[in-house]
Amino acid sequence: MEVNGEVVNEIQDYKDMGLSPAILQAIDRKGYVTATPIQVGAIPPFIDWKDVIAKAPTGTGKTFAFGIPMVEHTDPAGGDVTGLVLAPTRELALQIQEELRDLCAFKEGVRTVCLYGGAPIEKQIQTLKKNPQIVVATPGRLMDHMKRRTVRLDKVETVVLDEADRMLDMGFIRDVTRILDTMPQRRNLGMFSATISREVLDISWVYQRDPVEITVQAVAENKPDIQQYRVEVERGEKAELTERLLNAGGYERAIAFCNTKTMTDRLASMLRLRGVQADAIHGDIPQRAREQVLSRFREGRLRVLVATDVAARGLDIDDVDVVFNYDVPDENEYYVHRIGRTGRAKRHGVAYTLVCSVTEALRMDDIQKGTRNTVLPLKYEDGVLLELDKP
Repeated sequence: MEVNGEVVNEIQDYKDMGLSPAILQAIDRKGYVTATPIQVGAIPPFIDWKDVIAKAPTGTGKTFAFGIPMVEHTDPAGGDVTGLVLAPTRELALQIQEELRDLCAFKEGVRTVCLYGGAPIEKQIQTLKKNPQIVVATPGRLMDHMKRRTVRLDKVETVVLDEADRMLDMGFIRDVTRILDTMPQRRNLGMFSATISREVLDISWVYQRDPVEITVQAVAENKPDIQQYRVEVERGEKAELTERLLNAGGYERAIAFCNTKTMTDRLASMLRLRGVQADAIHGDIPQRAREQVLSRFREGRLRVLVATDVAARGLDIDDVDVVFNYDVPDENEYYVHRIGRTGRAKRHGVAYTLVCSVTEALRMDDIQKGTRNTVLPLKYEDGVLLELDKP
């Protein structure tokens, strides 16, 4: 790990980080002992009210890296919003709130609220009337509340942009800058991201002052253990192959990614016809239904979650056995984030990419070169999976 360009020791136990008894008790209840590299690098400067810009691979503990300092700073007796976390998706915002609640378990009086679109705004307004100190929100819904004057941000001291690159890529840059401009008492800004894009740097230059720059590389110690395969298959046999791979590997929890909303619905239906418990999640599904699907998947009542790339970022699900790229993704970054749903928390993971055309084969060649990943070639023919010679 590098902090401001210098390599530093990245191994430290939470008990040695000067944290409060309430936070240590909450961490202990989660079963954690050793902080991840991004937490070792980010927690001390963030607690000292310094700006932080942090780059770390997906699944390396970024939420606790900013959540621990934010909860430490929060006055349980206070009635103003002093901490704000912005996230690009509803799913990520809800997960951040859940982890913050875990951290607040033994700090009685600290209240959180999650504001996101697709849910009744009246219920959120009622929660805001209880004077939460920490707000987790998507930019669009937070702007709605600001226009209605149902939330005040003039006392906010700490702001975090989580998955900052994704949020700005989705077109939220204008909302983000407007939100940042409304907080005269802001003391520090944290930007946490898997990649540092030009848009992220633009925000940093304008709104941060001498930020502590933290970079955690995807080296052997924290790079996910994922066995990757590309499988040549006829288009009409993709669903059959997916079912066979599921059963042959004995996988209990799988995510299958498709490029379109229509395809996710079709694949979920095809898998259900084959006796596989599967359901789809994408942007056109109502928020309540999406949350129910995710809840079933987390609880183990759903074997396969079929998703568009809306689920490739932000879903904090640690124990996915296998990922299927039912469609070859359009971007290298999508591939990295898709397969990053498995092999988390130092578990072994498996990823299959199904290739059924010359165009997809060329796209997969580009992905392999661009990501420098080792991907083993297979072919599904006459109901048999064959190993091919490596290119």
